[in-house]
Amino acid sequence: MDYVKRIAQLRAEIERHDHAYYELDNPNIPDAEYDKLFRELQALEAQHPELITADSPTRRVGGKVLEGFSPVRHAVPMLSIRTETDTTIGGAQSFDARVRKELGLRDSDPEVEYSCELKFDGLAINLRYEHGLLVKAATRGDGENGEDVTQNIRTIQQIPLRLHHCDSTVLEVRGEVYMSRRDFERYNEKQREYGLPALVNPRNGAAGSIRQLDPALAAKRPLSFFAYGLGEVQGWKLPNTHSAVLDALHQMGVPVCDERTIAHGAQGLVQFHRRIAQQRDSLPFDIDGVVYKVNNLAMQSKLGFVSREPRWACAHKYPAEEQITIVRGIDIQVGRTGKLTPVAKLEPVFVGGTTVSNATLHNEDETRRKDVRIGDTVIVRRAGDVIPEVVGVVLDRRPANAGKPFDLFMQLNGQCPVCGSAIVRAEGEADWRCTGGLFCPAQRKQALLHFASRRALDIEGLGDKLVDQLVDGGIVSTPADLYDKDKMNIGALTGLERMGEKSAQNILAAIERSKVTTLARFIYSLGIRNVGEATAKDLARNFGRLRNLMHADEVQLQLVPDVGPVVAQSIVAFFREKHNVDVIEALLDEKHGGVKPQESEGLPSDERPLAGKTFVLTGTLGMAREDVKEQLEALGAKVAGSVSKKTDYVVAGAVPGSKLDKAKELGVAVLDEQQFLELLEGK
Repeated sequence: MDYVKRIAQLRAEIERHDHAYYELDNPNIPDAEYDKLFRELQALEAQHPELITADSPTRRVGGKVLEGFSPVRHAVPMLSIRTETDTTIGGAQSFDARVRKELGLRDSDPEVEYSCELKFDGLAINLRYEHGLLVKAATRGDGENGEDVTQNIRTIQQIPLRLHHCDSTVLEVRGEVYMSRRDFERYNEKQREYGLPALVNPRNGAAGSIRQLDPALAAKRPLSFFAYGLGEVQGWKLPNTHSAVLDALHQMGVPVCDERTIAHGAQGLVQFHRRIAQQRDSLPFDIDGVVYKVNNLAMQSKLGFVSREPRWACAHKYPAEEQITIVRGIDIQVGRTGKLTPVAKLEPVFVGGTTVSNATLHNEDETRRKDVRIGDTVIVRRAGDVIPEVVGVVLDRRPANAGKPFDLFMQLNGQCPVCGSAIVRAEGEADWRCTGGLFCPAQRKQALLHFASRRALDIEGLGDKLVDQLVDGGIVSTPADLYDKDKMNIGALTGLERMGEKSAQNILAAIERSKVTTLARFIYSLGIRNVGEATAKDLARNFGRLRNLMHADEVQLQLVPDVGPVVAQSIVAFFREKHNVDVIEALLDEKHGGVKPQESEGLPSDERPLAGKTFVLTGTLGMAREDVKEQLEALGAKVAGSVSKKTDYVVAGAVPGSKLDKAKELGVAVLDEQQFLELLEGK
């Protein structure tokens, strides 16, 4: 076997797949096949170490653990660029005015051409290529001296170990190592899953990864890279413009951000700044501004530097998305679904373009993981329209009198801060919840919408807007109020915005029709946590009477198919809450509510004529299929989606499908619609 040839083939093939996966986001082979190729290359290189090269894909997995980073002196200093602190369009106009003045241009002279790019929020890196091969990577450091992070940089799949079609003596590529938002979230999710520390933000994730002394750990962090310029260059003829330099780097296989443009004059800069501001929140990575550079390299040379900053470039920032402030308190908010969310009350701070005084802490586990306490100095983040959040604590600023570790249950004494109902947290869930779903003012609108939904009590016309008006107008507080004629009447409804007498009559008629319903629908309408339609039907069949269900304990509940400990706990907690029971009693009270859930579903099997029978429906029936299904289930039958030997009857309506053919093939009894109706009537 020609080992030299095979190793070269494997390297070329792996590099091709890496390009498809990391650059094009279009993998062309399964992971297992890729791993097989990679392992083969590793094995051959282990057998023939003399054939290992610095640009082999196997060099990306990391080397030995370092004791520290070696210093690197930059041949060309890595200087920072001036930041335009005016975040309005005035910042772009000021930069253009300075450039024109330094170039001695008059108002009548042509507009200056600029290369406009994004200002990435990551870690600046210098990549040194000699004869096209990556030989060293260094951080910016103080601009003159950085740190050798070559081993860690090699683990970043996007960074080429060898440049395409470039054999320059020296070509230093400068750019930003960053972590995309998607990779940041995925990494943190996995860390939390294993009980490991999560990253504070993508920028810290990128910087911390590159400064890991163990390259194997750095390799586990999902990092990316964008080039934005050059350092030392020997043996390569520079193009005339900066934008052409970026185009050339892209041709060499170096990642360059597509979100860039050539603009002319101040107005061109303003338009770019505005466009990126609108796109900022939808970008797959964080930026804190844009960068303007005079495009012509000869003009750059003429403009030169001032105070070690280039006159030909500037960073035009957006309002900061992260700031530091102090936690003055931690309140608990109750959401529409009963979820309890801790909220940090902050010393007001200007962040993300607005003054922020509240920031979410998500849940108790997140608050404890970050160890946020009253009195702490914290990092607050607000991006676009996203709710401000506390992303981390500055521990070295924690005061001696800082509050105790956060304990939501203890702070609330186990009660909802809005309605006083008990709060619970199911095993395995992150959120505490209020159990007063039918009563809690914070949950009123959600409870009413769910109660009236099509698969619950099906009150046609009772949608979001009407519920908002009924609740905000103080007409309705709980589902039972819908049936109270002293509250819900023509006079009350026609007093609402855009509610005519005819519409009001339709709403009241729909409410009246909803009084007759099935036990399963009624159970589902209560909005018990973790109880969906299927579970509600199982509960109705097994308990038969609403009172039986209300008094069941967790052991009895877990005898019902598909009801486990979490669901059982939710049901018991719901009915244990007196507020909920009071609302249910009002719903059932004929003087006020008068809802009559039919309780036949749970009759003993000898009282359900179709108990144990399996039906399959096909074709178009005169009744709505959901209604047919409910009637069958009320009589004890099971409705399946496909025909098998276990099917007892197939009900065939107009234009039946392949299920009818299957029934005939298996000898299953087939009923037309008339025969089916007679069966339902007990004939």
